Amino acid sequence: MKLTIISGRSGSGKSTVLHILEDRGYYCIDNLPAALLPALADRLRADESGNPQMAVSIDARNISADLAQVPDIVRDLRDKGLQTEIIFLDANSQTLLKRFSESRRKHPLSDDQTGLREAIDRESELLEPISLLASLSVDTSSMSLHSLRDTIKSRLVEDTTPAMALLFQSFGFKNGVPMDADIVYDVRCLPNPYWDTALRTLTGLHPAVQEYLGAQEEVQAMLKDITSYLESWLPRFEQNNRSYMTVALGCTGGQHRSVYLCEQLGKHFANREGNLLVRHRELGQ
Repeated sequence: MKLTIISGRSGSGKSTVLHILEDRGYYCIDNLPAALLPALADRLRADESGNPQMAVSIDARNISADLAQVPDIVRDLRDKGLQTEIIFLDANSQTLLKRFSESRRKHPLSDDQTGLREAIDRESELLEPISLLASLSVDTSSMSLHSLRDTIKSRLVEDTTPAMALLFQSFGFKNGVPMDADIVYDVRCLPNPYWDTALRTLTGLHPAVQEYLGAQEEVQAMLKDITSYLESWLPRFEQNNRSYMTVALGCTGGQHRSVYLCEQLGKHFANREGNLLVRHRELGQ
């Protein structure tokens, strides 16, 4: 038996995730009142049809006092042996503003006294207790509908192994640190291929850039240190019942150094049990 709670700010993609899970056989409920979670869990435990999987969406449309009780309710469900995970989706406020403007939808917390920006900020405060308990946080700011679907399918639906799902993600600091990163490494101190005019327009996926960075002692020392840390501590996170881990590596533009290092880490950890992905945010991959 498994209960998946989908939460996040309005416009972040919760409905899309719920539809994906529904297509994969989950029994899904949108906008469940949080106070009904214990009764739903009792019904789920009583199901004798096999191994039921249920997903519910809980968001800011709930009564605010009920939202504050969600952490206690979830802990109680887990103490009673129900496998419960929280998937929290979010995007930066500017992206959410743009999405609402384009769709012309009304934000559930906006009214004659509360503007859209204020509603988005208020929603973040209301959902913070849930976001802090999330098993998996997904930043959809730079994701298209298709990339969000691919992410959920690969990290949640298709992950049937008990081992922790691991994502290596490159990014550029000039565009901000990914909100869903669990561990962040700053690799801007390393030699930058950008200053070589022959390499400037290429990326860390190109053999010429890989050869250049592979020959730099500092780059290899950084790679060795990061690898050693992850080899030592990833098992500890798994032992602590961690289901997902996003390791983000950032350089200035997210084109060369961070891409190269993510690719190398992906190759090194490719044989570990569990789901492993490598994503390059600034390359749209």
